Amino acid sequence: MAVCAIVKLVVQVRLLPTPEQAAALEATLRAVNRAANEVSEIAFARKIHAGRDLRRVTYGQVRAAFGLGSQPAQHTIKKVADAYTALRANLRNGTYGPANSPRRLKAESKPISFRPLAAQPFDDRCLSWDHDARTISIWTSSGRAKNVAFTGSAAQLAQLRKHRRGESDLLSRDGMWFLLATIEIPEAPLREPDGFLGVDLGIANIATTCPATTPIGAATPAAGAGPGAARYNGAKLNAVRHRHRELRRRLQAKATKSAKRLLKKRRRKEARFAADTNHVIAKRIVTEAQRTGHGIALEDLQGIRDRVRLRKPQRVTLHSWSFHQLGSFIAYKARRAGVAVIHVDPAYTSRQCSACGHTDRHNRPSQSTFSCTSCGFAEHADVNAARNIATRGVADWAVSHAADDAA
Repeated sequence: MAVCAIVKLVVQVRLLPTPEQAAALEATLRAVNRAANEVSEIAFARKIHAGRDLRRVTYGQVRAAFGLGSQPAQHTIKKVADAYTALRANLRNGTYGPANSPRRLKAESKPISFRPLAAQPFDDRCLSWDHDARTISIWTSSGRAKNVAFTGSAAQLAQLRKHRRGESDLLSRDGMWFLLATIEIPEAPLREPDGFLGVDLGIANIATTCPATTPIGAATPAAGAGPGAARYNGAKLNAVRHRHRELRRRLQAKATKSAKRLLKKRRRKEARFAADTNHVIAKRIVTEAQRTGHGIALEDLQGIRDRVRLRKPQRVTLHSWSFHQLGSFIAYKARRAGVAVIHVDPAYTSRQCSACGHTDRHNRPSQSTFSCTSCGFAEHADVNAARNIATRGVADWAVSHAADDAA
């Protein structure tokens, strides 16, 4: 019997606690994060990072010193162990730079610390839901807080009731309280793709899509521009980011209390706008792939910030470019829709001719123009790159499935 794969998503619901309940929730977060900092210092000093070993050394101390229940103490210790696991992975992957770089030395030289109101996980022993009354009962350091109201959109609440599984994280943000609940939704059956839709991610155009002119099973691409190309312009998003960047610069230079208050108020506005834009684009791309029976081919852009060399004015734009978020949105929406996704090597996709395969840096005389110096084929540069990505998706899918069939 085949096991149905699942997609894990997070539903954010807002809590509406009374002032007394909010005070209890805040005291709880402060207590568990003080405990987490204590555990982190022990883990750092004694070089104990495995969850089981750390629990054996610190469990009794955490319960006695901070008045935590059994499950909250366990979750606090696990939070610390997971943080050190993530740190080691980032060090291995070079996220903090090469060995002996200042940023890496700083990350390695001190214990991980947790903010006073950092999020804390709660499992079903510490948190129960009443979906009909839209209330929760949650453990706090001063006793069980009952009948804490929560709210959300109708779609969120329906998903929460039907698909919630596992832990939920308690989060305080800008004076508001939230629970981030994990839901598990069954994947749609994966359909065999009839070709691939290539997605070229960029700055001038956030995303450009174009189907491959190579049908699955064909040996070579067909010449000429195929139908179905679409460009999602990034001018509006870049203008918003530029406006926010300039406003931050002016407010930081002013440095008055009111300026700092406004900075704090606006700090997440740009991120919310970018995330909403990425959700809209991802939904349209997945819908188009689903409608046409295509899979989706994405560039494997791991480490692009370290590989790309740009002039200083362009670096700010690159480092604020949320390409990873857009790619992850496309991937999970595709899984829910049963659309195949494959990641391909992005090397030279912007310089290679999608008609004849000739690769030359002179093929791209400007940001938006592609003109092959060999066969004369001309196209918008991002459309040409998207078609190359789609063609590579066709080839990589055929190779990977040939290997699966042979196995």
